[in-house]
Amino acid sequence: MTQPFSVKSVTWREWLGLAAGLLALGSTFLPWTTLTTSKPDIEDILSQLPHGDVVRDAWHSSFFAWCPPLPLLLAGLVVVVFGRIQNLRVSGLPHLWLVVAAASVLLMALGWLTLDWEFDADQRGIFEAAGVAIGPGVGRFLGLFAALVSGVAAFLDARAMRAESRQPRKTRSKSR
Repeated sequence: MTQPFSVKSVTWREWLGLAAGLLALGSTFLPWTTLTTSKPDIEDILSQLPHGDVVRDAWHSSFFAWCPPLPLLLAGLVVVVFGRIQNLRVSGLPHLWLVVAAASVLLMALGWLTLDWEFDADQRGIFEAAGVAIGPGVGRFLGLFAALVSGVAAFLDARAMRAESRQPRKTRSKSR
């Protein structure tokens, strides 16, 4: 049976999924890639460069930075809006959410591994010679945290859906 949409009918897991998606989207505007050095003279040079050349947000980084947060946000919106439709839940909405969260974590991990590929070989060579390190920014950490939280919430929602589907029909309709 489909319940009419009500803010009170949305479970805490679904709200957590939406919050994780919003956090992931918000993290895209924070630094995802940073250039750092321990040498004072090179640090002075980096401070004179335009901010966008030294610190990049997800939108100015690679595909693996800006893409994973978008499906997380979409999954969060979908589970909040359509999560109370029993046919969609039974058809695998929590499982689809779990797959999206896992794919986002995987894409973010690939982005972490290919972090220095945002720069071409010549730039990487210059950075290495100058002692400049290419590192993750706070946005990358927040984005990965949001993806993990969304995955945990999706896993818990899939478990809850399984428990709901095992209840007798009369109990199931009364518990809603």
